[in-house]
Amino acid sequence: MSHPYDHKTVRIQFYATAPYPCSYLDDHQARSQVAIPSELIDGFVYSQLVRNGFRRSGLFTYRPYCDNCRACVPVRLPVRDFTPSRTQRRIWRRQEGLSVTLEPLRFDEAHYEMYRRYQESRHAGGGMDEDSREQYENFILKSNVDSFLAVFHDNGQLRMVSLIDRLTDGLSSVYTFFDPDYPQASYGVYNVLWQINHAKALGLSHLYLGYWIEACRKMSYKTQYRPIEVLTEQGWRRLADAA
Repeated sequence: MSHPYDHKTVRIQFYATAPYPCSYLDDHQARSQVAIPSELIDGFVYSQLVRNGFRRSGLFTYRPYCDNCRACVPVRLPVRDFTPSRTQRRIWRRQEGLSVTLEPLRFDEAHYEMYRRYQESRHAGGGMDEDSREQYENFILKSNVDSFLAVFHDNGQLRMVSLIDRLTDGLSSVYTFFDPDYPQASYGVYNVLWQINHAKALGLSHLYLGYWIEACRKMSYKTQYRPIEVLTEQGWRRLADAA
């Protein structure tokens, strides 16, 4: 990959992991393709990788590389064309009183405590519900790219934290966790809508939402935001056109 700043060739290599149990589809084995070395993957290189279907978990940049499955489909929203549904507009009005601050990646005990409660409530038995402080820091607070936390409060009470990467052409929504004591608040929906608006305000064209898995309820919600683009062998296409 050619880097625009020093005009040197950035030599990124890729390796495939051994199979491991899929986190999303029962009785499936998954593999990942990992880009290395992580210290060479800066914001410019990472933006190119994301446009080619990669994601980030801490310092690891990866994409699905499964032997007999293509269920994980990279998706992104063209933010200038996005039109919220009636339900999404209602959720936005309900939660627009939330205050938000943009913060650097730093440890906060209140964030970690809410993260633990969120994992225990939403992903019990998945492994992340037992994350130590070190595991949390490696996942949420380690980054070689332009990353920040969007922290949401309601009357001074912490309600939600979102880890976001800024790319050359958009924002990448890495991970969001929120107070599980308010399941009817639709914080997750509000968060996506907020990120869409924030990308617009920054003059960026896309919001990358990671992978859409049609057969997995936890991942299928992403197509509720329209129009949405999916990455195909022919490049990025609107979902209806790709179908």
